[in-house]
Parts: sequence; structure tokens; C-alpha cells
Amino acid sequence: MRDILNKCWTLTEEDIDALEIGSGILGTGGGGNPYTGKLRLREVLRAGHKPRILPLEAVADDAKVVPIGGIGAPLVSFERLKEGREGLRCLRSLEERLSFKADAMACEEIGGQNSMEPLVTGALAGLPVVDGDGMGRAFPEMQMTTYCIYGHQSTPSVMCDPHGNAVAFEHAITEKWHERMARACVIAQGGASVLASAPMSGAFVKKYSIPHTYTQAIRLGRRVIAAQSANEDPIAAICASEGGKRIFSGKISDLKRYFERGFNTGVATIDGLDGDRGSQGEITIQNEFLVFRRDGEMEVCVPDLVVVLDLDTGLPLGTELLRYGQRIAVLALPCHDLLRTPQALEVIGPAAFGFEDLIYRPMAEAE
Repeated sequence: MRDILNKCWTLTEEDIDALEIGSGILGTGGGGNPYTGKLRLREVLRAGHKPRILPLEAVADDAKVVPIGGIGAPLVSFERLKEGREGLRCLRSLEERLSFKADAMACEEIGGQNSMEPLVTGALAGLPVVDGDGMGRAFPEMQMTTYCIYGHQSTPSVMCDPHGNAVAFEHAITEKWHERMARACVIAQGGASVLASAPMSGAFVKKYSIPHTYTQAIRLGRRVIAAQSANEDPIAAICASEGGKRIFSGKISDLKRYFERGFNTGVATIDGLDGDRGSQGEITIQNEFLVFRRDGEMEVCVPDLVVVLDLDTGLPLGTELLRYGQRIAVLALPCHDLLRTPQALEVIGPAAFGFEDLIYRPMAEAE
């Protein structure tokens, strides 16, 4: 273990501030509110625990790496704070059930508060978190990770809530069934819990993680902070950093948002401003921003990232923070290659969300 920790780097409070912004951008509106996650992680750091990042290349092939993340609706996780040790209880229960000791934690999704969850658990357990994740963004369902897409069986798993309840899922015949059962359970637990899945081998993690996403999120957050300090345009800095483009600017003129089946769902309608005046944008929501349409025509859809920023500050907005009258900028960022394969698109392409009429075209091909 000491050899592993010697290869890690420890997060500072400045890193956590940057991670809050970067994970909010990559979260495409979901993954849980990163601000509340930041507060929890900061308190863990101040209590003397060390949140550590392990470079992906330094993971041993035979290491046992446990993926962990929050499950539920962003609105619930924003309004109901976690107790703080849900993830640690998940990890210890899983280790006991399967008679193993974890070597490291893995992030299910780098987006939003879920970037913080493995770091909180890892710091409390004295374990590092691998520099990568299973989405490179946020998606609403558990089977939508590269881990599951490329063959990891996530059960047995354990889910814990703030009250002290722990539920074990012994076996699911498919990853979709695991999602269905866990979603039903999280509704009973109040709409927001933490789940740890069966351990992965280090060799698998190195091959199928979206690589270096903690480094990416922290770098992205630092660039936004630097642009703000220099009175430069943080939106332009984000696009330059991630190969993205600004696709719409406007004001939210209508917002329909619901909590159903354990998800935040809805549609945001945006009246164009500046160069987009006279056009109307529409964003379809299921925990995350899934599809952006201009005047009824799709311009960007999953798995590429639809990002919503405050037009004046350039800071990311989650689906739970959208309000009527907000001035926003909509960005499109390209997803990682692991999310563009035919195998991946069966799980995270537009048809997987019910958009049977939409055909995904990578951003680079749409230029």
C-alpha cells in the first residue's frame, strides 16, 4: 500500500475548488450538485484525511479497484445533504461480503458531485482514487459506464443511505436490471444514496476507464478561475481547453421539470439573445442535458456533452439550478472515443434514451 500511496498526489483546497467547477462543466447538468460535494470533501480534508489521486498508469494489473458513486436525482441530492459516511459503509460491507480488501477506488462518473464521492470515501478509508472514470461526463443510469459497456459485472453491490440502511444486490442478470432494482430501492430510500459495485481488476480499469478525467476537471476549473481573475471570457477558455464550441446564447423562457422514476426530467426552452436572437433553443433533460435543438432541429445529442453555463459568469448550471429568466450559454463538447463505438452507442446513444428518430453524429463530423 505504501508503494501505491507514494505514486499519488494529494488534493489541496485549491484543487477542490477547481474540481467543483470542472466537474460541474463535465457533468452536463447532472451527477449531483458539485458545491455540496465540495463542502463535504473540504471538511474531510480539514479533519486530517488525505484525498489522493493515483495516476492511471500506476495502477497494478492485479489491483482490486472498487467503483463508487451517488445514485438518485440531482434535485434530491442538492436539497438533502448526505450523512457523510455512506460510501465508506458501502465499501466495508462489500469487502466483508466478498472477503477482499480494496486497493483503490474508481469514479463512476466525473460529472458533478459524483467526482467528489470516491474522494470522500477514499480519504476516509485511506485509499487513493484512480485518475479516470467510467463516463467522462455524467449519464443518468448505472449501466451507462464504460466499465459496464465493456464487460464489467457490477454485482454484487451495496447501496447505503443517510439513515444507516444498507441494501446488497447479490446478482443481476444484466446491468440494466441492476439499474432497475437499484432505482426502485433509491426511491424507497428517499431519492439519493451511494452505491459501491463489485471490484474491477487494475488491468481492466487501465483499459476501459476514460483516462485522466480528474486531471482534466481540475485543469478545466483552474482555467475558468484564471480567466475570471484576468477579466477574460471563461466561456471561450472552456471551449479552447476542451475542443468545444458555443452553440447558443439566450434566456430561459419556459421550464418544465419533473421528478419521476427516480430522475429529474423535463424540457428547457430558451429564447435567443445577441447573435441567436430570433431563434429558439430547447434542451431535453433526464438528470443531464441530453439533446439540444435549435428551432426544432437537433444540433447536439448524447454522448457528446451539452453544457449550460451562466452567461455572465461562465459557471456551470445543473438541471436543479435552472430558473425562468436565466441568461445562459449552451456549449457542445466532444465525448471520448470510448463512448463513440457501436457497442457504446447501443447503451448511451440517443436511441437508448428513447430518441429513436435521432442519429448521433460526432461533433467533428458535423463541422
